Amino acid sequence: MTDPATMTAMMTATAARAAMRAGRLTAAALAEACLARIAEREPAIRAFVHLDAEGARRAAAAAPDGPLSGLPLLVKDVIDVAGMPTAQGSPIWAGWQARADSAAVAAARAAGAVILGKTVTTEFATRHPGPTANPRNPAHTPGGSSSGTAAGVADGMAPFGFGTQTAGSVIRPAAYCGVVGYKPSYNTIHRFGMRVMSESLDTIGAMARSVADCALLVGAVSGRDLGDPDARPDGAPRVGLCRSPTWKQAAPETEALMARVAVALARAGAALADREMPAEIAALEAAHPVVMNAESARSLGWELATAPGKISESLRERLAFGLSRTPAQVADAYAAFEAAQRAFPAAMEGLDVLVTPSAPGEAPAGLGWTGDPAFNFIWTSLHVPCVTVPAGTGPNGLPLGIQIVGRKGEDRATLAWAQWVAAAVG
Repeated sequence: MTDPATMTAMMTATAARAAMRAGRLTAAALAEACLARIAEREPAIRAFVHLDAEGARRAAAAAPDGPLSGLPLLVKDVIDVAGMPTAQGSPIWAGWQARADSAAVAAARAAGAVILGKTVTTEFATRHPGPTANPRNPAHTPGGSSSGTAAGVADGMAPFGFGTQTAGSVIRPAAYCGVVGYKPSYNTIHRFGMRVMSESLDTIGAMARSVADCALLVGAVSGRDLGDPDARPDGAPRVGLCRSPTWKQAAPETEALMARVAVALARAGAALADREMPAEIAALEAAHPVVMNAESARSLGWELATAPGKISESLRERLAFGLSRTPAQVADAYAAFEAAQRAFPAAMEGLDVLVTPSAPGEAPAGLGWTGDPAFNFIWTSLHVPCVTVPAGTGPNGLPLGIQIVGRKGEDRATLAWAQWVAAAVG
């Protein structure tokens, strides 16, 4: 039988907030439950690069009243927290401490959140993975680059946390670990104090154990009204079933998942239509790596000049690819981004949301690779909101997710329909 402390640690943020407001739970008790879970599980999962247990206890005892009051929060280690290290998954930055909170963390603190610590990221949120294991099966990757946040939330170490996405670094690890991931519309959360690798793509997002928790966190730190996704809409959505231009990457379990989800959505009353993306959006398959790696190479200009030997070989290869693109090739890639973003509203005509895979399949075995963002980079490039919700398991018993995609700026509606989809697929 699950002990009471573990049950408390596994609460959703919205349930914990309701319990605290009703006097059934205190912020101190919630923090202790999370810290106990971390002490029990961290040796196996290795989600943290820095844990501030005493700071969390002090913050829980003095948490200001606000939408996140007393709720423990994980922060990916490319986002600054004052007095904590920001190593960015790189030996180049080992030991460096931030002097100030990032904008996202400052807003979370002001809303009452309790910062537990910094979580593992791949190297500069790009290539070389850290030591974090998937809590559903530690022999498998948790995904990346937001590895530690995904694993920590899935394993009950905190109700929610920050991740970042340049290609698929929020959606894919959330899907692999069996939690909810939400990449908001581009620039929803201010990026001051985050290590920005790709100016055109990088987006701060959230991972949690419910859609409502993601809406609560992102709404609190962005100042936007994202509504209550748990409030069921009056009707059913018009859903475009989008296998996406990268469907060739889908594993058999993902092919079966899409068929199963279509049946569940139809049974729940959704109006379904198959929806292919136009050529302008398919062109992002070639344009995204050019933009991402060209911008990342310039972001890492100092590191390349002063400590190239401390950058992993796999990342150096991608940076070299970015630097080798001619000005005309880079300009063409930016033009492809603009064309795709202009084409997307017409591609959504007559629909409320798209439903598409969150990842090619289950989390791959081993910790040396965090998986393929084949079903994520398109939506990141389009700057639109996307949410992954758990949708069963694959042949090895590992989680599968299904991704709900909306129009840019329509995050509130996208979150509401994501919760509807989550309830429909069960």
